[in-house]
Formats: sequence, C-alpha cells, structure tokens
Amino acid sequence: MFQITTREEQILLAILALKEEAYLVAVKKYLADVLDIRWTVGAIHKPLRKLEEAGILSSQLGESTSQRGGRAKKIYTISTQGIEALAERKRQHDALWASFDHLELIK
Repeated sequence: MFQITTREEQILLAILALKEEAYLVAVKKYLADVLDIRWTVGAIHKPLRKLEEAGILSSQLGESTSQRGGRAKKIYTISTQGIEALAERKRQHDALWASFDHLELIK
C-alpha cells in the first residue's frame, strides 16, 4: 500500500472536492480557502507529480483557453489506488484518535 504524507492527503482531498475542476491553481486556491494555508505552486506541483508517477493520480489536458494564453489546464483525477491510500490514511487517523474521548488543550 502506498503511504501518503499529510500534504499529499490534503491535495488528494482537494482534488476529490474539486472534481472536474481539479487543476493546480484550483487546488492551491481550495487549500488556501479551506485550510488557510498559502502554498507556493511548487509546493503543490511536486507532490502532484510524485502522486501521478506512483499511479495515485492521473491527468488529462482540458481545453485551451484564451485566458490562459492558449494553454490547456491539466486536470487531475484520483485512481482506485489513490482512494485506497486515502482510506488507509483515514483508518490510521481514526485508530490513533480512538483512545481519546475528548481533547484537552495544554496551557
């Protein structure tokens, strides 16, 4: 089973949420909006490339647009292996947190 990092998990969940609009800039904006984290394009592009090489993601080019200077968006989708990696990550989180009825903040 491919083990994903926290950043990769966040990127994959953004891609799931964005569906057919899951391209690099949209992923960056989604993560900024939801997590209030400002990542550089490179901080997202490198994990995207790694996940695609591992078969966790696939991509296809969308239509070219004049707004992008005639360039097409690279749209990402998650493979079955990617869904399985996310499910395993969630299972691990749930197992670790299961022993805590509540979380007390330490001051």
